[in-house]
Amino acid sequence: MTRKEQIRNFSIIAHIDHGKSTLADRILELTGLVSERERREQYLDRMELERERGITIKAQTVRIPYKTSSGEYILNLIDTPGHVDFSYEVSRSLAACEGALLVVDATQGVEAQTLANVFLALDHDLVVVPVLNKIDLPSADPIRVLEEIEDIIGLDCENALMVSAKTGENVDKVLERIVTDLPAPQGDENAPLRALIFDSWYDSYQGVVVLFRVLDGSLSLGEKFMVHSTKDVFEVTKLGVFSPDAKDIKRLGPGEVGFLCASMKDLDDAPVGDTLTKPDRPTDKPFPGFKKIKPMVFCGLYPSEPAEYEPLKAALERLNLNDAAFTFDPETSMALGFGFRCGFLGLLHMEIIQERLEREFQANLIATAPSVVYQVELLDGSTVFVDNPHKLPDTQETAAVLEPFVRMEIHVPNEYVGAVLALCEEKRGIQKNIAYHGVSRVIITYELPFSEVMYDFFNKLKSQTRGYASLDYEVIDYRPADLVKLDILINGDPVDAFSIICHRDNAYRMGRSLALRLKRAIPRQMFEVIIQAAHGRKIIAKERVPPFRKNVIAKCYGGDITRKRKLLEKQKEGKRRMKRMGNVEIPQEAFMAVLKTSEED
Repeated sequence: MTRKEQIRNFSIIAHIDHGKSTLADRILELTGLVSERERREQYLDRMELERERGITIKAQTVRIPYKTSSGEYILNLIDTPGHVDFSYEVSRSLAACEGALLVVDATQGVEAQTLANVFLALDHDLVVVPVLNKIDLPSADPIRVLEEIEDIIGLDCENALMVSAKTGENVDKVLERIVTDLPAPQGDENAPLRALIFDSWYDSYQGVVVLFRVLDGSLSLGEKFMVHSTKDVFEVTKLGVFSPDAKDIKRLGPGEVGFLCASMKDLDDAPVGDTLTKPDRPTDKPFPGFKKIKPMVFCGLYPSEPAEYEPLKAALERLNLNDAAFTFDPETSMALGFGFRCGFLGLLHMEIIQERLEREFQANLIATAPSVVYQVELLDGSTVFVDNPHKLPDTQETAAVLEPFVRMEIHVPNEYVGAVLALCEEKRGIQKNIAYHGVSRVIITYELPFSEVMYDFFNKLKSQTRGYASLDYEVIDYRPADLVKLDILINGDPVDAFSIICHRDNAYRMGRSLALRLKRAIPRQMFEVIIQAAHGRKIIAKERVPPFRKNVIAKCYGGDITRKRKLLEKQKEGKRRMKRMGNVEIPQEAFMAVLKTSEED
């Protein structure tokens, strides 16, 4: 077991694409943990999906042995995601650290998630060391960026490190600063065991795997431990560390980070944020746990075949353990049968979960259009929360409908301020502040309805600012709005999966746009398909998908016109009968069409 004075627990935090994973790669190579033969980009990103997209989704830990002239040290590195949808992963990882490396791109400077993540680190009382990355690029401007860090964040940058994670320049100095500037963990080895669970996942062979940090006491292989909240007792069957691959170990003491297996079969046996302790000598200071994450975006996930319902349920349960911010509840749709209403933190989070279900569990899914949670005040004085547009109460029962608002900070170069302001106003935004930092950096603060942000705001922002803008948002409150439910009828029958909630002023435009998109997505049938958008009992848009038609009069070479008319009438009667009996075939593309922007029409 390592003495706690020789341990350093730290995280790397940064905005997306500022070089966190690349810096982690260089640190692994410099310390000799990864050989030249094993070397690969994004070494700590284990998921195929992370490599493809070039982003970190799950926080990863690695134990790095490091020798200096002053002695031997153990560095526990936790590589964290940078995207706003995965900020809960960052906060969980920071709870297990004493310090953090703040990586800032020397060409782009301070971005929205740089600010959000550094404030998370300061909330956890971490020591933050500023690191300027990408100084090898011709467009790097370290002096300007250092001024931005001091001006916007308020960190002292006198001894900031200048590195290039790509070339490895000055990465050795980063390691030295981790040892000298970051504090060693506190903790009493003789106190009762107190260990924080900051991640867990399911393994098909070993059951639930728990990633934890020992705060006080120690834990050995074969010992019994208790999960504080549930009072369940288990025996450690496997104890280890990631260095960078799993490596067995006999004992872990204060300040150390590792994983354990204990034949946990139930997915609720190891809640993230809980405390591990000894059953015969429990701690009286359990970790307070993590703030409960509330999903803000909901969508329905349905199996394409009814027989796949149970396998889909099992897959969702396993993902839920690995991803605490993802929730699901059973629901039934008239159009799609039995499925689940799933909650996510944002659209990227939703996209990642769907891809993981399809890749890791071979699930064939039908996904409905996403929606946010609305607060509905009823005339009888009660309040309900609606995450499914189809369940919105009738107008005659409601006193008010409130929608969630977000406070959004947009970091953008000076020349694109006009385009950003126009976009925010178009999305019903309320301007709160415009702050100029340095010569060309502007931080614009707006309050916007979350439903307007969710669909296409990010794509429009990137296109109108040539990719230079970055944003961070947080949900602040619910506010009343003139909202209505828009129903889609296919051949007179409402399809609940297509229902959406929108502002009354946008209802006609949305109805026209949605009907047109569905017309393009629904294939022609043997009978006519009528698509209608309805607001209450009023039809506001209509489109028609014409039927296939066989040329029944091809064999008539002449003769009386009544003969041709008779055949056409016979065909028309057959189509009417088929229409009464037939169900319209709606492909998955039609459900995804709801997501597309109206500009594409």
